Amino acid sequence: MSFQLHAITTGTLEQQQAANIAAKIHPFVDYIHIREKHRSAKELLGWGNSFVEVGVPANKMIINDRLDVALASGIAGVQLTENSLPVVAAKQIVPSLMTGCSVHDPEASAAQSEHGADFILLGHIYETACKPSLSPVGLWAVKEASALSKAPIIAIGGVMPCHVKELKQAGAAGIAVMSGIFGHAHPLEQAIAYREAIQKEEETFK
Repeated sequence: MSFQLHAITTGTLEQQQAANIAAKIHPFVDYIHIREKHRSAKELLGWGNSFVEVGVPANKMIINDRLDVALASGIAGVQLTENSLPVVAAKQIVPSLMTGCSVHDPEASAAQSEHGADFILLGHIYETACKPSLSPVGLWAVKEASALSKAPIIAIGGVMPCHVKELKQAGAAGIAVMSGIFGHAHPLEQAIAYREAIQKEEETFK
């Protein structure tokens, strides 16, 4: 599997703003997550539809937390949290839907992998303004989780392009970015910078 780049909405943009950014960046990312915890199912369905309308492929889109919206919109998958519908239950309802889960330690990564998660978002790895009161789990957690989990580990939290090399070496299968792309003043340039850092490391490892 190629090293992946996931771009996640920040919950601070309006629908059309986010859709316009998604339209520009999608050629450079593997998946775009709609993570808008304060919005209703109806609103989230509208977000998904607006992304598709501006040219974002449905098979690149993931909805945070809402299995019902993911099914109704026909997109690639759903990203669950440890407080969401359990991965096991989601897989029983629709085995074919790509199902990710967010965790905060290696042991949880292993458990969710056993429950059928297709990928694991592990974090936060580095210091991040999104969670100023919590300590980062660090690279050791990526190494442990990668060793324990059968599912790919996607590192999230304060990840910059310069971190790609050490995360790949630690066993991560990809990175996920929120403010680094959707919250940045120049999201397209940032998406390209992350993609170039990934390509550089993949060429090195060939």
